[in-house]
Amino acid sequence: MTIHVPSRKQHPLTDVQGSADHRNVPIDKVGVCDITYPIRLRTRDGGVQHTVATVNMFVSLPHHQKGTHMSRFLEVLNDHCEEIDPTDIMAVCHDIREKLEAEDAHLELEFEYFVRKSAPKTGSPGLMNYRARFECTANHVDDFVLGVRVPATSLCPCSKEISEYGAHNQRCEIEAKVRIDGMLWIEELVEMVESAASAQVFAVLKRPDEKFVTEDAYDNPRFVEDIVRDLSLRLEDEPRIRWYAINSKNYESIHNHSAYAYLERDKRDADD
Repeated sequence: MTIHVPSRKQHPLTDVQGSADHRNVPIDKVGVCDITYPIRLRTRDGGVQHTVATVNMFVSLPHHQKGTHMSRFLEVLNDHCEEIDPTDIMAVCHDIREKLEAEDAHLELEFEYFVRKSAPKTGSPGLMNYRARFECTANHVDDFVLGVRVPATSLCPCSKEISEYGAHNQRCEIEAKVRIDGMLWIEELVEMVESAASAQVFAVLKRPDEKFVTEDAYDNPRFVEDIVRDLSLRLEDEPRIRWYAINSKNYESIHNHSAYAYLERDKRDADD
């Protein structure tokens, strides 16, 4: 049996997104978000690390245009996914702006970043994972923010002072976002953040390492306020950092709440 399929008249593909809009309402950010995408990152030791990022890509939309062309965001991402580091991430943002013919372009990547870290006494090797983030904006002035979220240990100074023996400690999560001049590796920022805690955390600890970490925290008690203040001083001393926003969230071990502190500084204000 022969089945006859009637031919359909071919119509030109209309660019609906590029058509005019008469509501006279510009949009600050429009685009695609929560893209799961593999990327390769150059590392401080000269190697390359493969990881998976959650990517957000946006542009501004003028009042007279109905929509943006969503597929073009992924085209740009595909062109740049091979290797990315803080020095060339702005090039991706520039390409988004150019490809979508926009006044402003925004790009955000958040991903797990792994650092080889040896235990403090035995040297046992391990891989520590940190949550890292790139945020950038391209318009008439480029803006790039590097962020890391670092797990650490804090020990309560008050508990140590008032207790006959011992002191309560907790895991904390310290976050730092920085604007930089020049190049700053993720590893460098992680090390600055860890220096403000009572003690670092490690992927692998043998008994001698556990003894060291426990005593190290006891010898370096920190309130949540101490953590952000000490980290602030460390970032103030780093000439490549010109702005920072930092916070620490301490997950209390003897309270049913967490302690939190936040601090933001623009070092350029002090130079004026």
